Formats: sequence, C-alpha cells, structure tokens
Amino acid sequence: MKKILLTMILGLAAVTAANAQYTYDTPPFGQGKVFVGASMSGFDIGSANKTFHVDLSAKGGYMLMDNILAYGELGYNYYEHSDGVLNLGAGARYYIEQNGVFLGAGVRLANMTNDLDFQPNVSVGYAFFLNRTVTVEPELYFNLSTKDFDYSSYGLRIGVGIYLFDE
Repeated sequence: MKKILLTMILGLAAVTAANAQYTYDTPPFGQGKVFVGASMSGFDIGSANKTFHVDLSAKGGYMLMDNILAYGELGYNYYEHSDGVLNLGAGARYYIEQNGVFLGAGVRLANMTNDLDFQPNVSVGYAFFLNRTVTVEPELYFNLSTKDFDYSSYGLRIGVGIYLFDE
C-alpha cells in the first residue's frame, strides 16, 4: 500500500514538473511572501524504532529575502506502541537559484512522555508548482533525537505548500 501511494505521488509530481516552469514577473520565492504548508511522513527509510510511525506537521513562514524562508512548525508524531509526541519547532529554508530545490535546517522541541527532547533536523526537497501559488513538496529529512536515539528518524516527507503573494 505504501509503495502504491508513493508511486502515485511521485507520478503526480513528474507530470506536474513539465508545467512547473515559472513565467510570471514575480519570482516564486521572492522577499515578502507568506508560506503556509502541511506535511505527512511515515515513509521512514530506516530507523532504530521499527514500529508504525506517522508524522503530521503544519508550517507557517515568511520570506525574509529572496530564496530565504523562516518558518515555525507545529507537529504530532504517532508511534504504534507508545504515546504520541507533540513537536514545536522553527527552521529556515534556502531555495537554490529560484528552481524549487531547497535545503532546510531547523530545531524541534518534542514532548516525549512528559520529558522534553531537543531535535535538530536537516532536509533537502523540491517545490513542484501546481499553479502560481500551490506546491507539492517531497523532501528527504533527518531528525536527530538528543534524548533517545530510537526517536531519531530519516525518510521521505510529502507536503503541500501555499506561497501567498503580497501583490
């Protein structure tokens, strides 16, 4: 089931990539834009924790300058045989040459069974434009748990983003 879902999402991304050329006067990642997004992960490539896992998060941010996005994040991780984990975080993205490829870094504060965990993370992804403002954003990520390495994870995250213009 996961392979079918992943294949469908990647197929959609490949089809829309042909129309992802941005032809408007305003750069797609220009200063002053507002970003709102949501993402889901459960496609862990590997992890010490071998149970079912789903990570849902919502992000909101602002383009501080061309190609630089600062954002805040609120998320929830569900693990099959343990309590859920609430996350609160902040991070930044750098979009390379206005082509949609981005590098990200951030930190999360996770509430693991009434114990706080500081989690630095890094990611690389691509923003596929479906229209002028809406994107599908697959990304590879690595989250490092400094409290319990079993909660560290890396894998594929699929997100949707909306880049609101200030025009």
